[in-house]
Amino acid sequence: MIARAPGKLVLSGAYVVLEGAPSLVAAVDRYVIADTRRVGERLTEEVQAAQELGMLERVPWFDASALRAAVPGGGSRKLGLGSSAAILVASLAAARAARGEALEQGSLFDAALWAHRVAQGGGSGLDVAASVFGGVMRCTLRLGVPAAGGPGPRVEVAPHALPEGVVFTVLSSASEARTSAMLAQVRAFAAVDPAGHRSLLGEVARGAEAAIEARSVRALVEALERQARAFEVLGERAGAPIVTPAVRALRPVAAAEGAVALPSGAGGGDVTLLVGEEAPSRALLARAIELGLSPEPMRVGARGVQLDDGG
Repeated sequence: MIARAPGKLVLSGAYVVLEGAPSLVAAVDRYVIADTRRVGERLTEEVQAAQELGMLERVPWFDASALRAAVPGGGSRKLGLGSSAAILVASLAAARAARGEALEQGSLFDAALWAHRVAQGGGSGLDVAASVFGGVMRCTLRLGVPAAGGPGPRVEVAPHALPEGVVFTVLSSASEARTSAMLAQVRAFAAVDPAGHRSLLGEVARGAEAAIEARSVRALVEALERQARAFEVLGERAGAPIVTPAVRALRPVAAAEGAVALPSGAGGGDVTLLVGEEAPSRALLARAIELGLSPEPMRVGARGVQLDDGG
């Protein structure tokens, strides 16, 4: 049995999702393929955790090349699209289908979230939600309420309608950000300046709430801009490249076109979003490329995990 699970983009609410603020995550039409008919050649930490938890008897083969970008001279590099979650979700879905089980998104999400958190020592579950449910989802961690299975708080997931006419452009760079390292730097900043940390995350959280409530593209852009400004300061104070120099240089160019440029997720430059009412101009894209940010064609709001019997 073959299963396909999409990658993700965090649109809003990075960092503060772990504090209980609402976030927006979208599936993109870049899919991992898992096939139970073929023997797995690689074992990710998340799939290994699922196997050790008794969720998998045999590790499926998988192909995650769609979540990578080609590099000059051959080879490829990882894009920050949540490949670990997509590999896990596709593997679990394929294995369940091979056992004759129906594709039930709720139980699949609970199982994948459990294994993913065990492997990574925690996590928001945004990437797992995108891979399972697809579309654009509003996710909120219910702090103090245990998840259905495994460690960590429950994640409430609901479909979210973005303002009509919003245009997303995805840019990538050769930077490969490690979310765990960025979070550690922000936690270290919180330890030495708790008041400053609370103030900045409070500003991000207010922007995240505004993004949920936005009913126009302009309101959404303003909400994301509010978060981006706070991320710039948070990165400076924490010594973390949440907003890289390249993204910082691109931001005023985007703003001149009524758009916002901001990191997707924890930042670090691997994935940057341009969000506006219109597609970016040639001049804006040319400036992005000059800064080492390459456009990556993909559609926001793609379908979640799906099965293919391979026939």
